[in-house]
Amino acid sequence: MKVMVTNAEYKHTLAAVRSMGKKGVDVFAASNSKRALSFYSRYCRRRFLYSNPIDERNFIDDILNILENNNLDVLLPIGFNACMAIAKHQAELTKYVGIPIASYDSMKIASDKNQTIKFASNNNIPHAETYYPENLHDVEELSKCLKYPVVIKSPEESGSVKYANSKGELLDLYDQVCRTHKSQVDRGKHPQIQEYIQGDGYGFFALFNHGEPRAVFAHKRLHEYPPTGGPSTMAKSFYDPDLQAIGIRILKKLNWHGVAMVEFKRDMKSNEYKLIEINPKFWGSLGLAIASGVDFPYLSSKMCIEGDIDPVFDYDKDLIYRWVFPDLVYALASRSFGEYISNLFNKNITNDACIGDVKPSILEFYNTMIEIAVRMKNDTLYYPHGNPMESI
Repeated sequence: MKVMVTNAEYKHTLAAVRSMGKKGVDVFAASNSKRALSFYSRYCRRRFLYSNPIDERNFIDDILNILENNNLDVLLPIGFNACMAIAKHQAELTKYVGIPIASYDSMKIASDKNQTIKFASNNNIPHAETYYPENLHDVEELSKCLKYPVVIKSPEESGSVKYANSKGELLDLYDQVCRTHKSQVDRGKHPQIQEYIQGDGYGFFALFNHGEPRAVFAHKRLHEYPPTGGPSTMAKSFYDPDLQAIGIRILKKLNWHGVAMVEFKRDMKSNEYKLIEINPKFWGSLGLAIASGVDFPYLSSKMCIEGDIDPVFDYDKDLIYRWVFPDLVYALASRSFGEYISNLFNKNITNDACIGDVKPSILEFYNTMIEIAVRMKNDTLYYPHGNPMESI
């Protein structure tokens, strides 16, 4: 089996390359960066460069050129912009390769935070209270009846998140997000304002085959960066039938195909899982699912070739897993460096270090040091999105 993954620069792409490579899959990796992590992996058979996926037409032409000149079985898109472009142009691409990805219409709902929450509301799915102002005047009127803190989000996956603790902060930060993401606003995609839910973060992950679940997994976040809310840096595999039921329900409603993550927070007040957003692609914490026994990249590829797979609904439900270098950033931001060192020697915690594949880890360590230095210089290490706890 020959599989090409996009976005070789991401840590979860590296997890996919390693897991499939260890199973004997010929893994090709592609990126718009010459220094992509997976390019340095011993499990990467060939490397390809393409145009930035934001440059949609040139990106698709580059992918087509790779497919026309290589006998590949499966294309696994990883990053957001790559997924959206490939979903949009899958009719062109599937002449050459199988692609386990949802329809473009479903992707548009899942990838747009405004459409996602409206979809949830229309289907009686619990979600964070969300508002959709279209200008500063709307925000001014809305600010009079909000309970702070609130969250400001640009609607598209690659957007930004800000926390406002007062009316003044809300107006300033909403205007800032609008200016930062002017291209979204120009397309009628205005930032949303959402209630801040106090509670733990949970992720439900699944592989679907044309509306039917074929593999499921869930985790609870233990550490995340930024500490106020962001990608997991340490997490624990988790099972709750209520979480699984609502996650499956959402993706069934979308007639989903391929992988997706559904993000929830468990409201401390009501103990209810509330939908935050859908991530319509492979996710940053993929390594935990693989380590727990649900190898989503391999299963997706196998399903794509064979048409279906036996369901995988069982997994290790108590595995703690951490991403060593991202968790270092969390430790510095949360001032818990002592715990970080202690966890290095904790035999009950699995991590993403791979002794037999060290070159990508060396590059990731270098990139992490640069990130820490830049954040410290710009004073954005501790609360890059603001501190919602100030007003609680």
